[in-house]
Amino acid sequence: MRNLTFAMNLSVDGYIAAPGDDLGWSVPSDELFQWWSDRVAATGLALYGRKLWETMSSHWPTADQQPGATPAQIDYARRWRNMPKVVFSSTTRTVDWNTRLASGDAVSEITRLKAGDGGSMDIGGATLAAAAMRAGLIDEYAIVSHPVLVGGGTPFFTALDNGVDLSLLETRTFPGGIVLTRYETRR
Repeated sequence: MRNLTFAMNLSVDGYIAAPGDDLGWSVPSDELFQWWSDRVAATGLALYGRKLWETMSSHWPTADQQPGATPAQIDYARRWRNMPKVVFSSTTRTVDWNTRLASGDAVSEITRLKAGDGGSMDIGGATLAAAAMRAGLIDEYAIVSHPVLVGGGTPFFTALDNGVDLSLLETRTFPGGIVLTRYETRR
């Protein structure tokens, strides 16, 4: 069975995006950017909700061709394009860059993908991840906490019907007071 991880940048008050979908507070240091890039390289399949897909696909497919692109950005863009992806959306009509579209029941499709062969899977996007959380499909949480309070926006965690016990796997500090905590779901 494949492992499913929900990994996102997070404000200390629990949001993945500030009001207005503002992500300006989550600009990574070079070290953190490299961690994200290595994560993309190690991901067997990425699952995206529509809004996160729109954000990522509006920049990364051509980021390596932009004037002033750093070697790290060039590397990330290539890794991102090559990484297999599934976008869950009932309104998106076309996807590119090693991506397929899933428009049916997300929980059923994620369950099917988890049961299949292949490397680990990452899930991103608040609505999609919330459905997977409520269904008990998340195996690991990788929370990259930035030292900022944004006061509202898109929450990382959703309301659950039952609690979930977690075991700490890793902590790591990055420049600027950013802290990674990885937790495994105890079953």
